[in-house]
Amino acid sequence: MKRLLLFALLGLLVVGLVVGGCSKKPVKVRVATDATWPPFEIVNEQSKAIEGFDIDLFNAIAQKAGIELEFINVAFDPLLAGIAQCQYDAAISAMTITEERKKSFSFSDLYFAAGQVVTVKADNAEITSKDQLTGKTVGAQIGTTGAIEIGKIQGATLKTYDDVGLAFQDLMNGQIAAVIADNPLALDYVGKNPGKLKTVGPVFTEEYYGIVVCNKNADLLKKINEGLAAVKKEGTIEKLMEKWLKIKK
Repeated sequence: MKRLLLFALLGLLVVGLVVGGCSKKPVKVRVATDATWPPFEIVNEQSKAIEGFDIDLFNAIAQKAGIELEFINVAFDPLLAGIAQCQYDAAISAMTITEERKKSFSFSDLYFAAGQVVTVKADNAEITSKDQLTGKTVGAQIGTTGAIEIGKIQGATLKTYDDVGLAFQDLMNGQIAAVIADNPLALDYVGKNPGKLKTVGPVFTEEYYGIVVCNKNADLLKKINEGLAAVKKEGTIEKLMEKWLKIKK
């Protein structure tokens, strides 16, 4: 009888350990990203893996937050619709925090300061800032703040692209007069195309990036903000700026 009781107690202990172990398993989070926005998110041509500033940052946050990430590459416009409908748990895609977007989903605390800048062909002497874009066709990725800013320029014609790289390609081919995009992205394209592109004028908006979370998941947002605070404290943002943007702070 004592032996049976001992086996029963051992069985309960094993079950308890299994259940306890399962409860500590990281929560799996489906993360949408538009991997066409270097150096924040891009598909590595050799490995085909998604990489970049945002990917490294979210992975660091995930370690602190006790969550497991599954990155899903999706175009920016469907990304916005998908996260609003909670098809994805979260999204990171160099996304500017705006009041309009806050109506559809939640944002984490900010992690990066950026702004819009004009890019033109290197030999263009006519356009020196956004003030010379009246009457011109200007490219931007659909759904971005760059596209929104072009819409504010009287007389400018907006041409949208699913992939911002195609906008810069059209610019180099002379099919559009300029591109408006986030300054880190613009500088990345200028750096990769020496003698072909240049930025002109100042960065003319003040914007901040945040991680997007489905409105139905307040617990995930809390975990992400706690993880973000931890990696900020450790200086991870500065390390990633040096790695991906070549900026030392």
